[in-house]
Amino acid sequence: MEKDENTFSGAKIEGYNSKLKTGKIKPKLNLLINMGKSLVSLASLSLLTFFCTISLPLYSNAISQCNGPCGTLDDCDGQLICINGKCNDDPDVGTHICKGGEGGGGGNCQPSGTLTCQGNSYPTYKCSPSVTSSTQARLTNNDFSEGGDGGGPSECDGQYHDNSKPIVALSTGWYSGGSRCGKMIRITANNGRSVLAQVVDECDSMRGCDEEHAGQPPCDNNIVDGSDAVWSALGLDKEIGIVDVTWSMS
Repeated sequence: MEKDENTFSGAKIEGYNSKLKTGKIKPKLNLLINMGKSLVSLASLSLLTFFCTISLPLYSNAISQCNGPCGTLDDCDGQLICINGKCNDDPDVGTHICKGGEGGGGGNCQPSGTLTCQGNSYPTYKCSPSVTSSTQARLTNNDFSEGGDGGGPSECDGQYHDNSKPIVALSTGWYSGGSRCGKMIRITANNGRSVLAQVVDECDSMRGCDEEHAGQPPCDNNIVDGSDAVWSALGLDKEIGIVDVTWSMS
């Protein structure tokens, strides 16, 4: 006997409606609906994460060059360090990667101009030779007391100082805008003796021949201007006036 196809389909529908009314398939239906909602939510979250990732720059991995913005040492490239929110040379290391800044310099330090003083012309410098573990320099003698040949008070603290203490003034490039103020350097003479001295002043390589500089011309760019105590500790006669030495950051 052949079954009526319409009768069979009707029976299936009637059976489905019966289960729906009695609640037997509702849990399964609700489960499917909830799963669908979860998949939609996950898809939306993935799209949001994707667009945020491609649209936001990775500041934590940014590397700034000279004068670039920085917040930590890790923000600056190579041997540069973060100073006042900008990447710059490290005065303690003596790098001169960034050009044009105050106290800049390097192995090829050239005069920036000239100054005429008492009929003589003197070169002026904004820079000094690169600082190394054994920086070549010329040691001169300076009187850091009031009324001495050092002229006005020290640039670092605006004070005069006792010459019995081992203190120095550095050429403008090495002075580096005051970044070495208060720091100790080691000076070594050719006789093998050395002394630790504190930086308290600038030996101005840009200006001179005035009252502030006791009428003296600008310093060369490679001067370590030491107190009597520095000369004595090195076993040198300050009457010589100028001798070759080396120095480094302590």
